[in-house]
Amino acid sequence: MEDAIRKADVLIEALPYIKRFHKKVIVIKYGGSILGDENIRKGVLEDIVFLGFMGIRPILVHGGGPNISERMRASGKKTEFVEGMRVTDEETLQLVEEELSVLNALIVKELNALGVKAVGLNGKDDDLIQVEKKKAKAGQVDIGLVGQIKAINIQLLSEELKKDKVVVVLPMGRGKDKKTYNVNADEAASSIAANMQAEKFVLLTNVKGIMRNAEDTSSFISTLTAAEVSGLIENKIIQQGMIPKVAACVEALNGGVKKTHIIDARTPHGLLLEIFTDKGIGTEIVK
Repeated sequence: MEDAIRKADVLIEALPYIKRFHKKVIVIKYGGSILGDENIRKGVLEDIVFLGFMGIRPILVHGGGPNISERMRASGKKTEFVEGMRVTDEETLQLVEEELSVLNALIVKELNALGVKAVGLNGKDDDLIQVEKKKAKAGQVDIGLVGQIKAINIQLLSEELKKDKVVVVLPMGRGKDKKTYNVNADEAASSIAANMQAEKFVLLTNVKGIMRNAEDTSSFISTLTAAEVSGLIENKIIQQGMIPKVAACVEALNGGVKKTHIIDARTPHGLLLEIFTDKGIGTEIVK
C-alpha cells in the first residue's frame, strides 16, 4: 500500500507540469556515446514517448559523432576538428550523412516500436535547416562544408507536430548554392528551439550537469543564469566539451526559449525527472 501511495504522490507532483506543458514544444538534443548505448537509448526514448502521450510536442535532434569518427577510422580517413567542428570535405560529408541517416532510421523505428508515431526529417530537405558556409576565423584552417544556420522551416515542423508525431531531426543543412552542409547538432537543436519558441531546450549528456569542481559531486550547480555563464567559462569552471553545450543553451534563451537544461542521460528516466518534478536532476540555465 505504501508503495502505491508513493507512486500516487509522484503523479500528483507531476500534474501541474503536465497541465503547464500541454501542447508545448520541447526540443531535446541527444548524441555522443550515450546515443550508442542501447540501454540508455531505450530509457531516453521511453521518456520521449511518455512526453508525447502527455500531450507535449517533442522534437529530438540527434548527433552521431562517435559513429562518424569510427566510420572514418575504418575507411582510413583522418578526423580533424576546429573548435569542436568537424573539418568536412566532400568524402567526409557523405560519410557523415550516411551514418546520421542510419541513426535517424534506428531512432524512428525504436520510437514507433514503443507505440508513438515518429517521423525522421533530414535538415537538408524541404528547406528545414537553411545555411550558408561557415567562415573560418582569422588564422584558422578552412573547415570545409560546414554550415552556419540562417533559417529554420518552422511550418514543416509544426505540421508534423500537429499530427501528434515525435519529430526526429538529422542535422544537415542546405545552402542557397544548393550544396549540402554538415551542421553542428547542438547548434541545430538550439536554433530549432529558438525558432519554434520552445518551452524547454534539453541537452542530454554523459555528465551530471555543471560542477564547480569536476572531482567533487557536492559542487554541482543546479541553476545558472545566462549572465553567470561567461564568468564560469573565464574561470575555467565550464570548459572543453561543456562550452558549446552551454553556448547552445544561452543562444536558445536569447532566442526566446523559456528554460534550458543540461542533464545526465545515464540517470534512469532523467528526462521525466527534470521536467515533471520540483527539484529536477540536472543544471538548468535560465535567462
